[in-house]
Amino acid sequence: MDIGKFKPSLVYTIYIASTPEKVWDALTSAEYSRDYFSGFGVEVEDRVGGAFVLRAPDGSVHISGEVVAYDPPRKLVITFNVNWPGLIEALGETLVTYEIEQSGESVRLTMTEANEREIDEDILSGGRAGWPAILSSLKSVLETGKPLSIKMEPPKRMLEALKRLGVKVPGM
Repeated sequence: MDIGKFKPSLVYTIYIASTPEKVWDALTSAEYSRDYFSGFGVEVEDRVGGAFVLRAPDGSVHISGEVVAYDPPRKLVITFNVNWPGLIEALGETLVTYEIEQSGESVRLTMTEANEREIDEDILSGGRAGWPAILSSLKSVLETGKPLSIKMEPPKRMLEALKRLGVKVPGM
């Protein structure tokens, strides 16, 4: 995969009172992710070329992809493609990179979402709302053992923009 063609569209950095190993475990295991990711379970095959899956609370595959870089506990790069009919055809692939660095007694976690095509701001609005909540809840789980209780509304602006592109959005 030529990751050079992907352009960053969202970048978030958060500092967590934890270790790189614990942050890595939280990013790569269903046990942790179900707590901070609203019941969604992350499954990562521990090798480049391995599968990445994000399962919905009902066990269905919500997001799938492939491991592009695997360097525990420093860097994980995955394709991150929501399984909605027509989405990849309309938008191209999405690449998510997690970089984990020790920063004093804390960990600096940087998440970058990159796309192989130019993405409309209406579509990016969903990630701009979701990623900060997910990463903040991850921080809370690692620091306190408890996820944040965040009331999230469906990303209507993003969903309407996808619908206009002909993507079959569940429930619309």
